[in-house]
Amino acid sequence: MKILSHQDLLDLVDGAAIFSAGGGGDPELGYNIADKLVSQGYNVKLIESSEVPEKAKVVNFACVGATTAIEYDSEAAVKTLKVLEEYASFSAYATLPVELGGFNTLAAVDVAARCNIPVVDADGAGRSVPEVHLKVYTIDGIPITPMAVSDLHAKNVVIVKETADSRAAERITRILAAEWNQSAYTARRILTGAQTRTSPIQLGLSKSIRIGKLLRTTVEPIKAVLKETMGFKLFDGVVEHVERNTEAGFTFIGTKLRGIKEYAKNTFAFKAKNEVLVAYKNGALAAIAPDIITPVHPETGKCITAEKIEKGEKLVILGLRAPQKWRTKKGLELWKDVLQRSNISEDYVPIEMLTSD
Repeated sequence: MKILSHQDLLDLVDGAAIFSAGGGGDPELGYNIADKLVSQGYNVKLIESSEVPEKAKVVNFACVGATTAIEYDSEAAVKTLKVLEEYASFSAYATLPVELGGFNTLAAVDVAARCNIPVVDADGAGRSVPEVHLKVYTIDGIPITPMAVSDLHAKNVVIVKETADSRAAERITRILAAEWNQSAYTARRILTGAQTRTSPIQLGLSKSIRIGKLLRTTVEPIKAVLKETMGFKLFDGVVEHVERNTEAGFTFIGTKLRGIKEYAKNTFAFKAKNEVLVAYKNGALAAIAPDIITPVHPETGKCITAEKIEKGEKLVILGLRAPQKWRTKKGLELWKDVLQRSNISEDYVPIEMLTSD
């Protein structure tokens, strides 16, 4: 077990955001969570999955909805977990983030600290993802229900007892989020300690803290991050056009850039559905989910979430390999369904093949 310091939490926000593909919620909310936990005297306990007793119960926690609409209320978040515990007659041993992102990872950390339980150094995706069912647990056949879903102040809390599949749970959650100002809290996927060791992506929080420290301390943070992650610099440019639309619990974004420096005379474009899903350089495929496409500030290397991008802004676009579990047949089938429903027809090509030239 490790007790995380204030600086660890701030580094966690910045590092997790690198894996967010421009989604995962606003890092400013993550910073606010970190500041309040420290100022209010809470301890944040980080444990590895090997420290969870085999039969203990671990709960995935996250906020769901359009990235432009997400707020955060700690008391309501905790209430969402407590309602699930009461319904399912158990006490959570720990929480686990559903994904890596500048806000959503910290939401699970916050709930754990306020309930005086640890957060597990693992997550359900190894990146941020646009839909509730799009987690590695779906590959492993672990049910998403029972699930508690609440509005952002927990005035309305719904228990989803059972669904035909995880995709149905996504539809139900998204409908509720759309009705509740485009956002909702969810406590879901009750894992045993044994499942916690085998299903989620391991050690993502400690990795994110290392990445955040590199962003904070190195002279050339982008180069340092790419070296640490074995990632790729996809583009360096200026935003020429942005379109965004929030509906049905999602934020849809289309962005076009013109190249600068070594990318002068080149163009780049990407499409996001909360997270960036596909990118094109000079009209040709440059990267596609599940690989991670993250816009960052050209000097600090910190993620600029897709919903905040503005015309005239300078961006560097990073590309990172998806966790191996997403590159399996079942993982790619899940992503293909999401991409096709997002009007993206290209087949998956690993990012290292697209950048090999």
